Amino acid sequence: MATKAEDMAFTFRRYKDGDGGHRPWREEIFKAGHSYKCPTYVHRTPPCQGNCPAGEDIRGWLQITRGLEKPPEGEEWQAHAFRRLTEANPFPAIMGRVCPAPCQQGCNRRVVEDHVSINAVEHTIGDYARENDLDFGEPGADTGRRIAIVGGGPAGLSAAYQLRKRGHACTIFEEHDGLGGMMRYGIPGYRVPRHVLDAEIDRILKLGVEVRTSCRVGQDVPMDQVEREYDAIVWAVGTHEGRGLPVDGWDGTPNCLTGVEFLRAFNEGRLAAVTDRVLVIGGGDTSIDVASVARRLGYSADLPDEASPERVVLGYTAHDAATLAMREGANVTLTSLFSRAEMTASDQEVEDAQREGVDIRDGVMPREVIRDSSGRATGMRFCECTMDGNTPIPKEGTDFTIEADLIISAIGQRGNLEGIDELNNGHGFIEADAHFQVKGRKGHFVAGDIVQPHLLTTAIGHGWSAAESIHHYLESGEPVRRPKINVHHFNLLESLRRAGREPEAYEPQYVRGTNESDFAVHNYEDRSAVEMIRHDRLYLGHFQPTPRHHRERVEIGADQVIGSFDERIRPLSAEEAKAEAERCMSCGLCFECDNCVVYCPQEAVKRVPKNQRAVGRYVFTDYSRCIGCHICRDVCPTGYIEMGLGE
Repeated sequence: MATKAEDMAFTFRRYKDGDGGHRPWREEIFKAGHSYKCPTYVHRTPPCQGNCPAGEDIRGWLQITRGLEKPPEGEEWQAHAFRRLTEANPFPAIMGRVCPAPCQQGCNRRVVEDHVSINAVEHTIGDYARENDLDFGEPGADTGRRIAIVGGGPAGLSAAYQLRKRGHACTIFEEHDGLGGMMRYGIPGYRVPRHVLDAEIDRILKLGVEVRTSCRVGQDVPMDQVEREYDAIVWAVGTHEGRGLPVDGWDGTPNCLTGVEFLRAFNEGRLAAVTDRVLVIGGGDTSIDVASVARRLGYSADLPDEASPERVVLGYTAHDAATLAMREGANVTLTSLFSRAEMTASDQEVEDAQREGVDIRDGVMPREVIRDSSGRATGMRFCECTMDGNTPIPKEGTDFTIEADLIISAIGQRGNLEGIDELNNGHGFIEADAHFQVKGRKGHFVAGDIVQPHLLTTAIGHGWSAAESIHHYLESGEPVRRPKINVHHFNLLESLRRAGREPEAYEPQYVRGTNESDFAVHNYEDRSAVEMIRHDRLYLGHFQPTPRHHRERVEIGADQVIGSFDERIRPLSAEEAKAEAERCMSCGLCFECDNCVVYCPQEAVKRVPKNQRAVGRYVFTDYSRCIGCHICRDVCPTGYIEMGLGE
């Protein structure tokens, strides 16, 4: 009896039932039993890397983790992976903890069963580096150039790191007492442990970065003085002003605050309690942090009026923790315009907040602050809404009120550009061109949230891109245009150099084909700067479903959350990290599976001799034997093989 197609065990198929017509001529391969279209090895960018705002070579350091690329003799794999990872991101231990991991959202492994836990492996590598005091080595050779970096947050520190590696002297001007920006003043310590943050910042400073804290350019130091004394400036001032709600009754109400103000007061150690009823407006990660902190702080009935949370947040006083021993759980409500499924906060953070006792009301919009006779807020009037893009549409007849003693707006941020007003685009931001140069101001560059508020990893990527542009600007007078896919790409020539097998120098000569030449890498093409590789180019049937390795997560209940400021996630072990890295499908680059060698009916595909191999150079095609049957392409799990012209 014939087996039905739906009963077969095959999960993935290159061709579907009914396929029988000719393909477009560009894809035709057979010509009288042979073809000039033979295998070409084409490198493309994997979507994890293309989705990473910091541009990490994720596939590269996962290959090191899994053992495909060996570390230098005497070096542990974690150290080798750390060096590759930090070419783009100098904060692996921080990003491994708090990055919402857009890389994982693009991971092609999701088509098989579930994404690779890239974030968790990064966490393990970052913690190894800190625990073993790994550093960034020596800075680049001194160029004699000096760069001013205004702002010591993730963008400014990233720029300083990249510029020092290129040999440029850097001075960071930071208006706060400490470096770190939103990593220090905007994210609570149970998500970003301060000893981890300090270690990763110190690693950058050891490259020889000068720092001037409690110094605001435009106030303590005139802007024109900085322009005279430095060869270029990076404006990485961040967005440290929150946005109030655009509703009646918000302005001038003392117990209506922004999330930025609230979190800064908490992270500076001034805020140790909240009121009984706290209302947070938002839906993003900042609003979740505010609500979760409020639940941890709790409510003290003994709090005097002069120590109200808004007075502490605004800097008029500070809480004495000794008077707050008897705390109760605050009633914390978080509202969002968007539905739960469309909230921008990470799913894990939302789930944690709900477990810890935060009440989330989605699909509602604020309409008016309700105030008492003294002018203090006693609640907020809402209505249900639908969303037209980012515009809420109220549903008539659905008004309701949520009572509150403290209302916190976490709906967005902007920069404070007082003293450098000429850079303001009129909306509290600085305009950047395609080179990360300030529009209309040569020698002025910009990076981070002050361009557009986004993720920490985005700010880190901005710092790298701005540093690249500055380096080229100082070398040639013009910044370099960023590539279409702006990431740290795998470089086959560099891979060959590391293996001691780079091509010989080219001498002008007549050649027909390069298969016998030692000056060229034969039948290889690099399209990574312009192409990402989709899952439909991969032979997915090669991959067996393998469960993802999850980090241990400490789950705290609503009755345990008060005063609980310990870290909530534990890193994977070294063995777990290696096993998880083995789930990586190495999209767009050979991972030495031997399928093409085994299945080639002509024995035309062969392994490169061991003494000539490097990562990305494992097989080659003997074109004198290849008939263009394309079987090698069909069985390539990584999509590295493309049928191209054989000569």
